[in-house]
Amino acid sequence: MNLRTPTLSIVIAAALAACSQGQSQGPGGMAGGPGAAPPPPEVEVLTIAAGSATLTRELPGRLQAVRTAQVRARVEGVVEKRLFTEGSDVAAGTSLFHLDARTYQAAAAAAEADVQVARQTVERYRPLLEMKAVSRQEFDLAEAKLKQAEAALAKARLDLENATVPAPISGRIGRALVTEGALVGKGDATLLATIEQLDPIYANFTQSNADLLRLQQAVKAGRLKRAGGAKVELLLEDGSTYGVAGRLTFADLAVDPNTGSVQMRAEFPNPKRELLPGTFVRIRFPEADIDSAIKVPQRAIMMSPQGQSVMTVDAEGKVTPRPVKVGGMAGADWIVNEGLKPGDKVIVNGLQKARPGSPVKAVEIGAGK
Repeated sequence: MNLRTPTLSIVIAAALAACSQGQSQGPGGMAGGPGAAPPPPEVEVLTIAAGSATLTRELPGRLQAVRTAQVRARVEGVVEKRLFTEGSDVAAGTSLFHLDARTYQAAAAAAEADVQVARQTVERYRPLLEMKAVSRQEFDLAEAKLKQAEAALAKARLDLENATVPAPISGRIGRALVTEGALVGKGDATLLATIEQLDPIYANFTQSNADLLRLQQAVKAGRLKRAGGAKVELLLEDGSTYGVAGRLTFADLAVDPNTGSVQMRAEFPNPKRELLPGTFVRIRFPEADIDSAIKVPQRAIMMSPQGQSVMTVDAEGKVTPRPVKVGGMAGADWIVNEGLKPGDKVIVNGLQKARPGSPVKAVEIGAGK
């Protein structure tokens, strides 16, 4: 009996040890069972570094043709033929409409005959004047009638020429506003069509005079340097950027008393006629240069009733909210005036996984790509 008791104790102790090891490893004998903490979520961060930046302004505007011309009938007549394709490009001087010209042809022929008669009268009176067979008054009257007849002929030829309506400028012509058989030009110059020059094209917009004054004061104080020679960007209605940069061409000399703003204009090349007048756009243009600027992507800035803030990762790898103040745009980035310093790590991707005080795995944006 005494020999069997130690053996039984050893077996029981071995079984208890095996059971305890199985519980610590979890199912399958692996460590980290149901009670183990999950790994911290991964977020992308931007390490802040100060550098030069160009302060930009983005304002709404509308496109306008550089030149717009109304095609009108200069003489009265019935439209015989339309000579253009609606929506096509036409060159200046191209014939657009033909009016019934028979009346003007007859008038021009009659005027030519009157000129011939008046000229013959003058030529007949000239030798008679030297012979004093006619008076100087009669000769002067004959010359005056010749000039009057020549003026009437010039008008008749002009009316005949105007029976063919030309394009006043080069550009894209819209739809025809009259059809064949319509009587035009009776009592007024009937509008027949409109031509717009689309290359280049204007973008008109307004800027607050208060913003202009603040910018001027910042430049005078040395906080900013006036940007010069930079190009202007055009943002289309779908948010995309037009592929060709433009330039500022006009700023009004006076402030609109009703709106407190200044009218401005930019010009953009439009060789493919992709931009159309009347389109709503946004104009992004440079205002000033900053030597030591802190920039963060727009998506990193959070807006709330309490103000603007970002999420940062501290030295212990934990998420820390940080209130900031932004001072403008630099392209697609915000310029942060207060709240951040070089070396801070700002979360730019994965904000939905970042809870204040929780640990995260910070990966520098763009790493491994």
